[in-house]
Amino acid sequence: MSTLICPPFTQESARAKVQAAEDAWNSRDPERVARAYTPDSQWRNRTEFFTGREAINWEFDESGLMHRRDASINDVPIFESERRYR
Repeated sequence: MSTLICPPFTQESARAKVQAAEDAWNSRDPERVARAYTPDSQWRNRTEFFTGREAINWEFDESGLMHRRDASINDVPIFESERRYR
């Protein structure tokens, strides 16, 4: 992504932001994917917590296939009052 796409989003810029994220992920380049997150990003994978780009792991094998991914999965319900986006 050559330029940052920042809020406030229009319909067009929101689509471009999503496409840029998909393009980064599909590149299978963990460094490119990690650049989409702030250096102090915080992720939660059930009961484990990760902080920072280095801790958010994507590992690919030599053929470019996903070898490891620590997902950000939430088994705890998010109540309507806690949601940032509605």
